[in-house]
Formats: sequence, C-alpha cells, structure tokens
Amino acid sequence: MKGKMAFLFPGQGSQYIGMGKDFLDQLPDGRELYQVAEKVTGVPVTRLCLEGPMEELTKTSNLQPCLTAVDMLCCKAVLNHGIKPHAVAGHSLGEYPALAAASVLSSEECFRLIKERGRLMDEAAMANPGGMAAVIGMERSELEKLVDRACGPGRVLAIANHNSRQQIVVTGHKPAVKELCKLVKETGKKAIPLKVSGAYHSPLMNDAAKAFADIVERTELHDASLPVYSNVTAEPETSASKIRQLMSQQICSPVRWYEIINNMYRDGIRIFIELGPKKVLTNLSKNCVNADDVEFFNVEKPDDLSGIFLT
Repeated sequence: MKGKMAFLFPGQGSQYIGMGKDFLDQLPDGRELYQVAEKVTGVPVTRLCLEGPMEELTKTSNLQPCLTAVDMLCCKAVLNHGIKPHAVAGHSLGEYPALAAASVLSSEECFRLIKERGRLMDEAAMANPGGMAAVIGMERSELEKLVDRACGPGRVLAIANHNSRQQIVVTGHKPAVKELCKLVKETGKKAIPLKVSGAYHSPLMNDAAKAFADIVERTELHDASLPVYSNVTAEPETSASKIRQLMSQQICSPVRWYEIINNMYRDGIRIFIELGPKKVLTNLSKNCVNADDVEFFNVEKPDDLSGIFLT
C-alpha cells in the first residue's frame, strides 16, 4: 500500500467500560498520562475508564477527559511501534488529542482545555435546551430543505455533523428536531434522535464558544508539527494563530468529517488509522471516500498493532 498516512481520533459515543486497559497495563508512561489527566481535570479517569459505572462515565464532564486520555494512550502505543503519521484529524472532541499529537498542545493544556470546554458546553446546554438526531440515507441538499421547513419562529435547527455519505446529524431546539424527524420519516428515510444533553455544534452553543475563546486566548499554542485537518474548515491547518481561532468556532460549527476524509484523500492520504475505542470513525470514514486504493485500521488494543501492514 503506497501513500501517506493519517491518524484519526474519535470523540464522544465510542466509550465503553474497560477501554484502554491493555495499553495501560503495557505502556510504562500510560499511567503517567492518566495521572496528568486526573490532576488537571479532577476526574478519576483511571477508575472510570476501567470500572465505570457507565452512568458516571458518560457524564460529559467525565467522558471528555476519559476519552481524550484513551485516544492519547493509543497514540502513544502506535508511535512507540514506530508508526508516524503525515497528518491528523479528530471528530469533535477528538480534535483535541489530534492537536496534542501534532504538538499544538501539551498534555496538560489539552486536558485543561477539555475540562473548560465540557463545563461551558454543559452550561450552554442547560441555558438553551436542545437535542440532536442522525439522519440516514438522505442527500445533504434534500436535508437542508427539510431543515428550512422545520425551522419555525424562534426555533434553531442546523446541520451538526456531515459524517459520511449516508449519515448527517442535525442539531437545535427539541421541537425543531422532532419536526425534522417527522419530515424525514415521511420521505421514507430514517431519523434517529440521539441521547445527548444539548444541541451541540449549533448556534445554541454561541455563549460557550465566546467564553471558550477567552480561555484559548490565554493558552500557549504552538504551530503544528504536521497538518491538522480542522472540523471547521475541513482543510489542513498548521498555524497556531489560525488554530486558536478555530478551536472556539468548533463548538458551534458543523463537524465536516465527510469533507475532511475526502480532502485527506485529495492530499495523498491512503492509510487511515483510528486511535481510540471501537471503530466508529473507521466505519464512517469508509463511507466517505469512494476509492479502492485506501486502507483503514483501528488500534485500541496491543493485538491491533500486528494487523497494520504498511508498504
């Protein structure tokens, strides 16, 4: 297999009890990474990842540092195996371990920003209640027309994530999301309400984005050591000043995953390695790029490393 390689980092939705355990037992600096996460965030990352309970793990304020730690742990394992990427990208929350992998953020700053991001998003969700739904099998242009129809006076509804050719997530006020689901089902397509506590990646998160911008402004960022494909622009970014601006915008902007994967392919990426629990991004990404000369891998356990054959 010829071509460049990218690391992909999953976000919320891929968690399970026991995630990261095998690498944590093997990597000498794995425990140190988790200790940094716990010190910075105040979240018992090791216990929650290994023991749960699931109800506590899935609280946004807990889940974000836990998933970030696991993603970063898997990245350490792959780098220790001698595998190095040409570019990185992460889905929503996953953009933070991607920024750490590209040396934009230190581990400490990454976890500090994750803590503040989760807090602000929770506050925005309580102040502006909303919901999200995944629409399956509908063209974006067709869905956008239904979004316009479902938006009534005082209602916010928008595209949240363009995840693949087959999946687009909408976000906004609950009545608008409910109406959108009804309209989608009338066309014979599927719309699945998501179990989330807010309308993430929507204008209802604007207050969180503004507050987060102030925090990011006071954070030390470095130019990226390799291209980071941004959720906001879907393009490779390396400038610390540009990334700083995009980090706050990401909270209320759509995640352009479909475009990210296709733009990576455009730029010569042919090998995609997902680093983190489950295979959510692998499955989505396979449904993004329509080509035969690509290969996808997922690494969440030591045995997965032996399955990567690069030429």
